[in-house]
Amino acid sequence: MNLARGRKGAGFAVKESEWTGEGMARICVVDDEPKVRTLLRLLLEGKGHQVVEAPEGAAALERLAREPVDLVIADIRMEGLDGLGLLQAVKERDLGCPVIFITAYATVESAVEALRLGAADYLVKPFDERQIHLAVERALGVARLMNENLRLRRALEERGAEEGVFVSPAMRRVREMALRVAASDATVLLTGESGTGKEVVARLIHGAGPRARERFVAVNCAAISQNLVESELFGHEKGAFTGADRRREGKFEYAQGGTLFLDEVGDLSPEAQAKLLRALQERRIQRVGGNHDIPVDVRVVCATNRDLKQCVAEGRFRQDLYYRIAVFPIHLPPLRERPEDLVPLVLHFVERFTGRRCGPEEALTGGAVRVLKDYGWPGNVRELANAVERALILKGGVLPITTDDLTFLLPEKSPADLESLFRLPPEGIDFDALLRLVVTQALERAGGNQSRAARILNLSRGRFRTLLKHLDEGDGEE
Repeated sequence: MNLARGRKGAGFAVKESEWTGEGMARICVVDDEPKVRTLLRLLLEGKGHQVVEAPEGAAALERLAREPVDLVIADIRMEGLDGLGLLQAVKERDLGCPVIFITAYATVESAVEALRLGAADYLVKPFDERQIHLAVERALGVARLMNENLRLRRALEERGAEEGVFVSPAMRRVREMALRVAASDATVLLTGESGTGKEVVARLIHGAGPRARERFVAVNCAAISQNLVESELFGHEKGAFTGADRRREGKFEYAQGGTLFLDEVGDLSPEAQAKLLRALQERRIQRVGGNHDIPVDVRVVCATNRDLKQCVAEGRFRQDLYYRIAVFPIHLPPLRERPEDLVPLVLHFVERFTGRRCGPEEALTGGAVRVLKDYGWPGNVRELANAVERALILKGGVLPITTDDLTFLLPEKSPADLESLFRLPPEGIDFDALLRLVVTQALERAGGNQSRAARILNLSRGRFRTLLKHLDEGDGEE
């Protein structure tokens, strides 16, 4: 074909290419010129690739958040977020896709800056079809390496998380069950409160199974509008609804060959439940607005914090779907029921947030451990991670974490609380002895630090020192 002879204004000349690719890639084309986007789409789709478009960087980032891609081809100069800003955002968000730049305003400075920021290639308009395809071929090779490195890095992170999560006997049993079911293709239902680590277990099942080298795709069903959930899972055809300006594959197709993790599956609408049941039974889907069956080969792991049996009894969840997804149920106990996991998890999070691997004594004081074990953790492991990160931020990353760094976990005592803790006996008390007992306990909890002990007692440091002086003088009088 020879589409662009005499179309210099569109940005490049097109001629026959000798390039042959292996497999289809999903490519995002970002350019504020519609003609450039259209021609790039024709070239890339002609080689079997799937193309999504965006008119500028911010719109591209919004699409990438919903639809992961293998490669981005972007103009440098655009209104709003330009190409260099888009590249920085892709790197910061660790999206794992290389970026090729195209520009009609090439300068040495822009080329150096683009390559310094990590661009995969830099092409000057006008260019021919062969240049595009060679650049795409090279960049997709880079993408494969990036995705493999990302997979290995996440596997290492998950292995580190496993060291903390699977310490208690209850969680070791969870791990054993996950590894047993990983070798099969059975659908797994993970249950438990929010934040207990269900996605960690789902990734463990994926990583230990035969699909480990393929994609792990996570979908939070509760975070998707009920109007869009079917499109998100099964895709849609062009014109299926207002705003569907092109065909789009859903998460089932995107996870082909790998694992699809459906978190909060209990929040699916009745219509989506019916389609999910059919997909699991027949291993086929239909896009919204489509008429043709599409075969899918996906391992499905579901998770929920709801009591699905109760939802079935109340008519809010299909009984046949429940039995289909609960082929192999695994329950994750809440963190408050497995205190043995607390300190190992804290060590894992300290390493994640500071890059330092350390022992319990280096990371936590005894008082901090008591605070952690006394707290109920309604948000479970997710809340613990947030607490560790907050404590480290408050003290600038300095270890160990002390009681003072965890005061946000301590309940505030009202006068009524204090009255319930202490009632003056009829015979009275030795007030100095009571003061001495309270001060001694505060100093012990603060590790001998007077400023911290003063904060524990809600006193200024000066008033605390005056109190110590009074007690010392009392000891002298004895």
